[in-house]
Amino acid sequence: MGALFVGVDGGGTSTRCVVVTESGEIAGRGRAGGANAISVPDPVANLRAALLGALEGLDPARVAGGVFGLAGTARAAESAERAWREAGLAGHPAVVADVLVAFTGASDEPDGAVLVAGTGAIGARIRDRRVVRRADGLGWLLGDEGSGVWLGRRAAAAALNAIDGRGAPTVLVARVAETVLGPGAAGEDDGPALARDLVAAVYARVAESGPAWLGTLAPVVDAAAREGDEVARGVVAEAARRLCRTARVVAGEGARERGARGGGEPLVLAGSLLTEPTELAHLVRAELGRWARLVSARDSAAGAAALAVRAALPGDPRAAQAHRALIEQGGA
Repeated sequence: MGALFVGVDGGGTSTRCVVVTESGEIAGRGRAGGANAISVPDPVANLRAALLGALEGLDPARVAGGVFGLAGTARAAESAERAWREAGLAGHPAVVADVLVAFTGASDEPDGAVLVAGTGAIGARIRDRRVVRRADGLGWLLGDEGSGVWLGRRAAAAALNAIDGRGAPTVLVARVAETVLGPGAAGEDDGPALARDLVAAVYARVAESGPAWLGTLAPVVDAAAREGDEVARGVVAEAARRLCRTARVVAGEGARERGARGGGEPLVLAGSLLTEPTELAHLVRAELGRWARLVSARDSAAGAAALAVRAALPGDPRAAQAHRALIEQGGA
């Protein structure tokens, strides 16, 4: 029996794992909750669950290596190591930045850039399949501008501003209230009592589920923007501006000039806010598409697995072939 390789993509909301052969055939898949230590109470449990799901029916002794794509904190490597051991795997996994596996899951080119907007937001420049520059990715409190959490926080604030008169009227009052408090929560009372209930509920949800919970409000503001609500449109437009600024920083002037002339290095767009048909994606793609060769992210876990195969077979054409096969399957 041939060797198997593990690839893991641990995001703020979900963790995906694939087990692949050295030829790039996917032998198993697993999925669990988020694995970002900043916003998830127990990332190890979710990493272990995703691993075990992908390994179901397979012999763990055949696993010859693995790569975890995780948010770059010291705790991430420790979490990956613990999950690996608890899943019954020998050896040690490699841990790389989640932005790198997003890039390698969409492109087999060694150089380019990546912009991620999901629960969090970050940009990175890639050289020789290594991250050489980052922008943002600072977490919900200090950055992640344009992310789902950023949008959710702005949506809740816009609703509260409208209630107390500091902001313009907006459908976000009713939409946020329905999402946080339940259907009909706004009713005829859109005054101090509603504001008090909203504030208490939002803080309670964040305390219970972590800051990532704020991302559940992102679809609310995006939908309101698509329907023409001016306040929501302003929030989404500001998110797009901030994300495009992050992309410009990591792409570099030379990459933008080459892209404007046609061709150039790929700029991978990753994260649900940029890969699904959101209003935010529409704005970001319209702006970045003027100068960049945009590539949509596919399967970041497969990108991690491709890195594992490349590490096991350095310089071997079979590794490059496996990488291309994994990208193709990631779009299926």
